[in-house]
Amino acid sequence: MATYEVLVFPDDRLRKHAKDVTVFDDELKQLAADMFETMYQHEGVGLAAPQIGISKRLVVIDPQRQDEQGNVIHDQLVLVNPEIFAKQGEETAQEGCLSVPSYYENVTRASEIDVRYQDLDGRVIEMHADGFLAICIQHEVDHLFGHLFLDHLSSMKRQRIEKKIAQKQRDAKHQQNHK
Repeated sequence: MATYEVLVFPDDRLRKHAKDVTVFDDELKQLAADMFETMYQHEGVGLAAPQIGISKRLVVIDPQRQDEQGNVIHDQLVLVNPEIFAKQGEETAQEGCLSVPSYYENVTRASEIDVRYQDLDGRVIEMHADGFLAICIQHEVDHLFGHLFLDHLSSMKRQRIEKKIAQKQRDAKHQQNHK
């Protein structure tokens, strides 16, 4: 398995719309496996192909949970060409993103969704999701349209975070130049 570099905001590639997946082959299955590996390496619960610079409508999610003995149970989900076609309710939860490392903010999203997607063999599946899984799916599907969780924040909060990120990048560049 291979791992990829995760693009970090404000990389312009994060703002592009991903292309539909039309070929369902071993290469797509390997990409999904590599995306899980990359996601686990960065301790994430979801990853969209655009976050690794690949313009495909492909998302991997693993909202891991623990059993009574504290063992981690993986619940891997791969969504190809996902489309959220119904939303109900509202839920506010703290979100972070591998492409916006070290920043977490409360985001309001639908508490329940219905999503249609294809699996790695191209079969169409419809699923109802609620709670944490619904939030994860909405977050990752946003990436396929060039949106980040920052886009759901007030302009004041978003600008504050953007300024902090820009300052961190300037500081890092300054340190690099003085080595």
